[in-house]
Amino acid sequence: MPKLALALPRNTMSRIGVILAAACAALIVLLSALQITGLGGNLHFRILAFLILPALLVLGLVLAGVGWWLERIARRKAAQRSGSATPLPVVDLNHAATRGALLLLLLCGGAMVIILAGAGYQGIQVLESVQFCSQACHLQMQPEASAHDRSPHANVACVECHVGPGFGAWVDSKINGLKEMAEVATNSYPRPIPTPVRQLRPARVVCEQCHWPAAFVGDRLIVHTHYSEDETNTPKKTVLMLHVGGQAGKINSGIHWHVARGVRIRFLADPSRESIYTVELTTPEGSQKVYQTQAVPPVDAEWRTMDCIDCHNRPTHIFRSPAQEVDAALLDGRIDTSLTFIKREAMRVLQAQYPSQEQARTAISRDIADFYRTNYPELAAARASAVTEAGAALGEIWSNNVFPQMKVTWNTHPDHLGHDDQSPGCLRCHDNKHVTAAAEKIGRKCELCHNVVAEDEVAPEALKALE
Repeated sequence: MPKLALALPRNTMSRIGVILAAACAALIVLLSALQITGLGGNLHFRILAFLILPALLVLGLVLAGVGWWLERIARRKAAQRSGSATPLPVVDLNHAATRGALLLLLLCGGAMVIILAGAGYQGIQVLESVQFCSQACHLQMQPEASAHDRSPHANVACVECHVGPGFGAWVDSKINGLKEMAEVATNSYPRPIPTPVRQLRPARVVCEQCHWPAAFVGDRLIVHTHYSEDETNTPKKTVLMLHVGGQAGKINSGIHWHVARGVRIRFLADPSRESIYTVELTTPEGSQKVYQTQAVPPVDAEWRTMDCIDCHNRPTHIFRSPAQEVDAALLDGRIDTSLTFIKREAMRVLQAQYPSQEQARTAISRDIADFYRTNYPELAAARASAVTEAGAALGEIWSNNVFPQMKVTWNTHPDHLGHDDQSPGCLRCHDNKHVTAAAEKIGRKCELCHNVVAEDEVAPEALKALE
């Protein structure tokens, strides 16, 4: 009877497989130790350690198994030709060589299982990381990645919102990711990347994991600071009492009444959901009203049940207007408000077109410096650092919102939260044009959502009262 120690495969394919698997296992252990000690850990390091090497390790094990199987077939055929039997190896623990071979096999097998399990866990973490999504896999998502990094959800991974729960959804996302990688490889992806309106997961399984829609928020005081395009960049404030509302006991009120318990709103809209043609309201009591416009919906219009994302459509990938970005930079000190006409000049340079982000940064910094050197030489000399910082900040603002290579510019991705030059937002429905058969309208009264306490005032009395 052949002994186990003598029955181990000794063909070239199996030897190559064993060597490959052993080398990859050793490298995985080494790189894991380096990561633990802090000597490694960047994205490409982790891809090598926990995606590429484990795949090669599995390939080595497969080669070893296939080689052993082919060798076994060859032995069987040789035995058949000679007329002898090919018995299976006998595991006789009385033989020291057999005990040693079996112990070595168990140790190596256990080590491989532990290494692959650890690398697999780390590999999943890599695949679900924001860095992998934006830097290694979906290179065309640079605009979305840039906006994500500056958003309130910067610490929330992409998969938390874009991948459904369960193993099946995870597999579907990876299959879809392979298709997108093929588009990247063939340079055939759309520009700009369209908003995944149909593919987004329902708000109840995404947003509501953190945000509780039944919570009563009530009214909130909101202060918006805007800077005029005059010589002194005069700051003006708009104060709103926003009726966020929600559910208080059995009473629903405010903006969040739209998603209150028992309220169901459906609407017929074009694929972008920018134009809404019919709104169907079902109240908690069961009554129903249908509001329609006179406009004829397109053939590809579709019905949708309203949820959070229909108003909060840019909760993470936020692209602001030039005025909003400049106001924010002036307010938080990235741009010095004492620079004469800086708001006006900022708007001028931001709305210009540049071939690339690198050229935009250079041109914007140069234009701002030239303006002050030409028109206000004394100020340019005395406040040189402030002028330089303003140019750099404006270049960064342009680069965070405009991506020529992806055909993303100002207002490419409108925000439905509110109503401004980017999108009608609330006014998609609240426009006095959606009317029932009984002539009831979806109103356009400002007081439905907010009360204007002060509008574009230098020193609102309401804020003085709060000091």
